[in-house]
Amino acid sequence: MVRQFIPTIFGEHFKDFDKVFVGFDEQFSKMQALHDDLTKNIPNYPPFNVRKNGNTYTIEIAVAGFAQNEIDITIDGGKLVVKGNSESTEPEGTDYLFKGIANRAFTRAWAIGDQYEVKDAELFNGVLKIALDQLIPEEKKAKKVPVKTKGQKSFLQEDAYEKAAETL
Repeated sequence: MVRQFIPTIFGEHFKDFDKVFVGFDEQFSKMQALHDDLTKNIPNYPPFNVRKNGNTYTIEIAVAGFAQNEIDITIDGGKLVVKGNSESTEPEGTDYLFKGIANRAFTRAWAIGDQYEVKDAELFNGVLKIALDQLIPEEKKAKKVPVKTKGQKSFLQEDAYEKAAETL
């Protein structure tokens, strides 16, 4: 039986990806689980922007009326979660003709890659800015592999697999 590991969120457009992406089945499963979790209840409050500049992302969230101590930012299981709990200071019985400023509690979540970390968070003029920076470990950076000539070969002999396993 041939089993495809491309999640349903990618649809028919990516049906042949599993032929060229070997070893990514766990990442695709993780993406499917995050997609299912994050899209259960997609809020539209508060509004936000996501900007990309090279290897960094900035998430800007409009949080007018929230104080610094009313905003909580956590990273949990590959999700960046921002919660706002407004402590209402308006007196009882306040009567509005029109109330357009929604100063209510919220929770927003984004799936972030394992190689990203939150570098900074800043609240200024009612906009919360969260900076994400990509960390590239040395073992994942590009490296040059030397090509040996016929006189230097060491793997193309009898018992080559055992010797290769010993050197690794």
